[in-house]
Order: sequence, then structure tokens, then C-alpha cells
Amino acid sequence: RVVHATADPELGRTMVFHPQAVTAALAALRQGRDVLADVNMVAAGIDGRRVQQMGGRVVCALARMRLAGTPQEPGLTRTQAAMREMLQSSPEAVVAVGNAPTALLEVVEAIAAGRAAPPVVVGVPVGFVGAAEAKERLESSGVPFISNRGPRGGSPVAVAIVNDLLRLAEAEGSPKGTLGLESNSLGGV
Repeated sequence: RVVHATADPELGRTMVFHPQAVTAALAALRQGRDVLADVNMVAAGIDGRRVQQMGGRVVCALARMRLAGTPQEPGLTRTQAAMREMLQSSPEAVVAVGNAPTALLEVVEAIAAGRAAPPVVVGVPVGFVGAAEAKERLESSGVPFISNRGPRGGSPVAVAIVNDLLRLAEAEGSPKGTLGLESNSLGGV
């Protein structure tokens, strides 16, 4: 799905994930957990109908941060402030970061501080500044994750991953090994 969404076969070779990521994501989605998105583009692309049918919501607080102006705390980006707000309201939600490395760093810091316990983090921000480093910190956080290495990523990647997880969660009796977990590669995601 990632390769299809990006038309970039090389991106598929950079994908990595925690061994329990897919199992944790499917369980959380089936329990009706909210899905927190770092930017509106990710929120808009996620299949909100499926999330709602399972009892959750797709949430992005970035628009409120833009309306409020610059974050009060010096050095805090709007996406970081939005993620902080969302994690305070839904500390056990599924998290999808496709654009902002600072939002992913906020998630990792909240996990380390015990302020959040997402069942899974889809962390695929794009960019030459901070994206690869944020993904490395996610990998070492101990939380189940789906990510990729390097500066590539983006909203279409995050959306493709979350929507495929939603399809699997919705499917009755879908086998847990569908995604090739044993090979440390997302394969079809």
C-alpha cells in the first residue's frame, strides 16, 4: 500500500516495524480507540467511516492551534502543541504522524515521561530536518511502531498504513500474519 500510494518502490524497502505493531494496532482499532493525526492532510485521508464504525474518532487539533496563533511555549511548534493537547485528551489513542517530525518527537517524549501510552505509533514524517532522527527515537522508545528509515515518508504514507490497518481490523477473521511480520518488513502495507 505504501509503494502504491507513493509510486516509490524504494520507500517500501525502508519500512520497519515493531514485532507487535500490527497486532496492537488491530486490537486498539477494534476497541474503538481514537486515531490522532499530526496534520489535517493525514486526518482527511484516514477512512473516518471505518474508525467511527469501530467506535473511535479521527482527531487533529492543528486547526485549533493555527486559530490560536503561535504556541505560548517558546520553541514549541504548532504541530507539537497540537499533539501535546491531543495526547492529554486521549493518551491511549493510535497515533499517526505523516508530516511533522516535531509532532513525532512530542509523542516519543510523552511516552518516555509516562504521559501517553499509545498502543501503536505510525511515525513516517517526511523531511531533511529532523525526520530521520525522530524516527530513530521512535524505534528506541519501546512502543509498538510502524515507521521507515531516512527522510522519506509523508501524509500519503501514514494514510496508506492506517487505512490498511483499518481494513484488516474490520475484516472478520483476518489472519494476524497477513503482513509478513516475520520478515521485519511491511510487505503489503
